[in-house]
Amino acid sequence: MAFVQSSRFLCFPSARSASPLPSPPPPPPPVSSNATSIHASNASLFSAAGWNCNLSSSSSSSSSSLVNCPYFPGISLLLHLQCPMPQRSKFRQLVVVNAARAEAQTPQLGTRAPEFELPEPLTGKTWKLEDFEGHPALLVMFICNHCPFVVHLKQDIVMLSKTYIQKGLGVVAISSNSVKTHPQDGPDKMAEDARMYDYPFPYLYDETQDVARAYGARCTPEFFLFKKSGRRPFELVYHGQFDDSRPGNNRPITGLDLRHALDCVLSGRLVNIVHRPRLAGLAK
Repeated sequence: MAFVQSSRFLCFPSARSASPLPSPPPPPPPVSSNATSIHASNASLFSAAGWNCNLSSSSSSSSSSLVNCPYFPGISLLLHLQCPMPQRSKFRQLVVVNAARAEAQTPQLGTRAPEFELPEPLTGKTWKLEDFEGHPALLVMFICNHCPFVVHLKQDIVMLSKTYIQKGLGVVAISSNSVKTHPQDGPDKMAEDARMYDYPFPYLYDETQDVARAYGARCTPEFFLFKKSGRRPFELVYHGQFDDSRPGNNRPITGLDLRHALDCVLSGRLVNIVHRPRLAGLAK
């Protein structure tokens, strides 16, 4: 998921001291807004840590590749190897990482749903938060076209949405990815995706990423469930995962976590489920 402002990270790993990472590796601590070092000696270690990395040895003075990090929320990385990368080099390698990140704070339960006014590429209509005022609850999903975690759940997200829309739930999906780094997530492609999967909800384009920051969205997919009591504004009651299923972990897609939260809200009960953001499950 590619969000706004760029930061620079300098990494000075040593191939001599590097050791294989466990599989699956434990998640590192959250990334702060300050520069940090990511210790790895070469592309193999990035891959071993679960990064979607396509770097190869190069005799040229530089090479680069886009890397999607599964552990650091809201970060899409572009690695620039600024020195030769022989396969058995014992020299330190300088890796400069340009990271686009979301400067977002984790939302607290009870937080009011931030206002938005975003276009729907499929229809050209502009949607606002107030368009959902007639619903007792609102599910706001941050998704995109290309993310393998979204692709893994996409059909089930559609089925779940259709089921609960019939029960009165308001649903909206938002894509905040930068088309500069992910052109496959642009408005035209969003419209194609919405049409192909028959989205029963509006799929909106957050070009500036302002809405993602306002909601505290850090990854895709990310789910925010708000309830509405009378004339009170929508208030956050659930921020967590769809279920425990991930690409490749062989766990069935059930939507259990989100379904439980939805059932509680629509029946007037408190949401008594652990709020586990989607990234928390990667270390399982």
